[in-house]
Amino acid sequence: MATVDLVMPKMGESIMEATILKWHKKPGDAVRMDETVLEIATDKVDSEVPSTAEGTIEEVLFNVNDVVPIGTVIARVRTGGAASAPQAAPAAEAPKAADPAPAQAPNTNGSTQEAAPSGSTGSSSAQAGNGRFYSPLVLNIAAQEGVGMQELEGIPGTGNEGRVTKKDILQYVSDKKAGKVPAAQGSTGSAAPAGAGAPAPQRQDMVIPMNKVEQNDAPAQYPGNVEIIEMDRMRKLIADHMVRSKHTSPHVTSFTEADVTNLVMWRDKAKKEFEKREGTKITFTPLFIEAIVRCIKKFPLINSSLDGTRIIVKKDINIGMATALPSGNLIVPVIKNADGFNLVGLAKQVNGMADAARNNKLKPEDISDGTFTLTNVGTFGSLMGTPIINQPQVAILAVGAIKKRPVVIETPHGDSIAIRHMMYLSLSYDHRIVDGSLGATFLTAVANELENFDLNRAI
Repeated sequence: MATVDLVMPKMGESIMEATILKWHKKPGDAVRMDETVLEIATDKVDSEVPSTAEGTIEEVLFNVNDVVPIGTVIARVRTGGAASAPQAAPAAEAPKAADPAPAQAPNTNGSTQEAAPSGSTGSSSAQAGNGRFYSPLVLNIAAQEGVGMQELEGIPGTGNEGRVTKKDILQYVSDKKAGKVPAAQGSTGSAAPAGAGAPAPQRQDMVIPMNKVEQNDAPAQYPGNVEIIEMDRMRKLIADHMVRSKHTSPHVTSFTEADVTNLVMWRDKAKKEFEKREGTKITFTPLFIEAIVRCIKKFPLINSSLDGTRIIVKKDINIGMATALPSGNLIVPVIKNADGFNLVGLAKQVNGMADAARNNKLKPEDISDGTFTLTNVGTFGSLMGTPIINQPQVAILAVGAIKKRPVVIETPHGDSIAIRHMMYLSLSYDHRIVDGSLGATFLTAVANELENFDLNRAI
């Protein structure tokens, strides 16, 4: 008999942990190769984890709602014969059998508490001279806020065995800025021993600031006739992402309008033949993406991200398209290498991603590695919007509803008033990287691409 470890799989370059949603198997249950053992949530996508061996579940190391780093052993499968008496290890002991990477579990007040193996800090954690454990998240926040190690050691911890949690460090930073921390405790000057400075700064986009969704300080009673609705998991994630984006990027939004009459007329003329020939509908979204891709090639800085003081210009053009779900939540599937598709290919990609999103069939890789995002606020009748940047990208384009309006047009015989299909476009961009001149120029270029659409274009 042999024991095979089932580990939390890696499901994308930027995904470092996952939340256990449901166990399909319990200790003592038989399991086949590739049979689903549990469901997990990564960022916004729910996924199933299959067994990597055939046998019997011997041990389950984590409970539902536990947050587990990728690569961590989450269960053990006994192969080659009858398993020994099964037992479920309690969540508190799980990290002892897992990799040294610390696991995070929500505590009772909604904030995140970091847990680590007893006697081991791992390569990404730290232990102070007094033996006190600090998680990578706490150290990261301390580094970003200029809190030295000596200062960190003086912060009272509310976590397990007096550990400093994310909530503790953020509350301390807030009190320090408000002048509520005594000078002796809040100072990191000459009184600090040599070598006791803050740890080296981490990537800026790894810092997750505190937001009000994680707090539980609302009053127990609410005046008036109210209905209290608890946020679901996806809504909490969306709220956190939006707060983090506004905290990270100084947003600027530019507006323009485009005469998309040729675009509308061409689609009306071609949509029946297109669907009959290609087996999929032609919507406006692939036409918008095609124009965006052309303009990104002219202005590559729009397709970048920021790492400290370094601008990372992305050579791949991966376009995210914000998609509304039946639940009312929002998800952003990504069309990878969008510049490699023709219009037919883009249409099939757009429709396939949208269907997968609405039927909860997106994979983690389907929402990762986006470099630019398009959101169609006109789908619901809105004329324009001021979208929030999808971090760590630096720009997002919103297109409004297409409306018929009387406008002045120039003709060889002079100006005239005509009924045209008009649409507003808005671009929100990170002013740390994209200045108003670049943002407005890119936005105008996209509008020009749409206005100059070839009415006689072949399908």
